[in-house]
Amino acid sequence: MNRRFLLPAAAAAIVLTLALAVMLALRPAHADGSAAAKPTVLVTLAPLKRGRLPHEVIGYGTVGPASSGRKMVMAPVSAVVGMLYVRLGQQVPKGAPLIRLDPSATTAASYAQASSALSVAKHLVQSTRKLMVLHLATRQQLADAQKSESDARAALVALNAVGAGGVRTVRAPFSAIVTTLTARPGEIVSAGTALLDLASPGHLVLTVGVVPAQAGEVNADDPAKVTLVGGTQPVAGRVLLRGAVAEADTGLVPVEISLPPGSLLPEEMAEAAITTHEMEGYVVPHKALLVDEKGAPYVVQASNGIAHKVPVRVLDANGARDVVSGALDPHAWLVLTGNYQLDDGMRIRLADPKQGGGRQ
Repeated sequence: MNRRFLLPAAAAAIVLTLALAVMLALRPAHADGSAAAKPTVLVTLAPLKRGRLPHEVIGYGTVGPASSGRKMVMAPVSAVVGMLYVRLGQQVPKGAPLIRLDPSATTAASYAQASSALSVAKHLVQSTRKLMVLHLATRQQLADAQKSESDARAALVALNAVGAGGVRTVRAPFSAIVTTLTARPGEIVSAGTALLDLASPGHLVLTVGVVPAQAGEVNADDPAKVTLVGGTQPVAGRVLLRGAVAEADTGLVPVEISLPPGSLLPEEMAEAAITTHEMEGYVVPHKALLVDEKGAPYVVQASNGIAHKVPVRVLDANGARDVVSGALDPHAWLVLTGNYQLDDGMRIRLADPKQGGGRQ
């Protein structure tokens, strides 16, 4: 063979031999000279437990007075707003003065006319009685005169009842918070004009909106946790009323929730987590739940130091916990941290050797 071809072939053989020697030198080995074991993953475990997880419907809304604890104060007659004794948002005790109403010119004239009509009617009754004695009037005429007097007296009593005869001070019918104040001093208001709204601090409710698909799950007396938007401490409440139709402006179904007295203030924004029922199954930390390349959920269990992927079905979720079902081994532990690195059959190492009671 030509020496020009032998030399390159010999050089290639030497390079290949050296490469194999380096790979063998770098290959890990056990103390007994055997090849290294399969790789392991450092993990933490948690016991698998069955339990119940509350199913919650979430809604957001505003605190306001219940219908039973709300009163709108209206002008009983045409009047002039003389003085306001309260401010918007002020809490007042029962019987406290709210507003002073002075009679308007129209009301004063009506009162004067009623007083005059009563005086004339009284005089007519007296005159008719004298005429009857002289046989110049009939019993029917006397009855008509007495009817006129009765009508005039009733009209005057009604005007006095609404304060048309003078200055009237409107007082709080119960301990209340002034939630709306529309009256202004010097303003002339007609009968039936809204002056202010009162809300009982002991009868406040949270009205939240719930999507129609979930509203059917909510029932009266369901427990609820109410938390101010931006707050951390919830208060306990209960569903008072669930609407039967969605509101036109929001598309949500209104739900009224009772509140403990003094816990929240009118017009505050809050979140309500309404518990409608409980879901039973395996309750697992949310971080134990993984999703495969097809989007199917699964968890990893450890038994005798070996990892096993188990497909599951998520029944419900609540915060950092999920309730799942599947062919889970009730005696095997759940893998939490490091679970995403594991495949079926891989060995695990415990971050805490005491974890798992000796069983992995």
